[in-house]
Amino acid sequence: MESATILAVDDEIGILKLLEITLRKENFTHIDTVSSGKGALQRVKEKSYDMILLDIMLPDLSGFELCTEIRKHTNAPIIFISARSTDFDKLTGLGIGGDDYITKPFNPLEVIARIKAILRRQKIMENALQQNTAYDYGYLSFHPESATLIVKGQPVDCTAKELELLHFFCKHPNHIFTTAQLYELVWGSDVFGEEKTVTIHISKLRKKIGDDTRKPAIIVNLRGIGYKFIPPNEALACE
Repeated sequence: MESATILAVDDEIGILKLLEITLRKENFTHIDTVSSGKGALQRVKEKSYDMILLDIMLPDLSGFELCTEIRKHTNAPIIFISARSTDFDKLTGLGIGGDDYITKPFNPLEVIARIKAILRRQKIMENALQQNTAYDYGYLSFHPESATLIVKGQPVDCTAKELELLHFFCKHPNHIFTTAQLYELVWGSDVFGEEKTVTIHISKLRKKIGDDTRKPAIIVNLRGIGYKFIPPNEALACE
């Protein structure tokens, strides 16, 4: 885990130094820091990263714009770290491809915990992918070994976290999980209050697998209880 390559992007040099010092204390040694959006995008084009820490209010372009551009080059997990703390900002960040969102001022140890949780979950997923198990539900098939989602014969682009969430659902069909359980089991953390992260990713995943977001039949929300994944072939049979 400590061999992970991390890119930290923030226009506040003090924040970058704090992140770098904290990461190095936790034995992360491969750290790059950038204070502009254009500089960050250039780094992503030149180098492969395992984790990106991204501020929103950058001097040349917003972190939201940068995230969209980064997603054209890598599926590396992105954690937004920003002073913008409204629900709208959080939902926007998660909706355009962010994996997590931390507000400033932040506890450096919380950032480390989130980073380690995501990297740990990625390692577990990589090991699971080696088992070469495919899920075929008729019009939809998911191939973890190649990280490929096929819907109606066409490949669908997904972020690493979306694929990880889908893989978790496929492995646990017809089981009910609360948002807190999903956050702990898929994101690898039990930080309170992160239900929006789960709901946004489920909403995005529903659209990509062809589930009706107004009346979902595959990823079903049992109000006040949690979410249940009904295999698409079973869901269609019930219609």
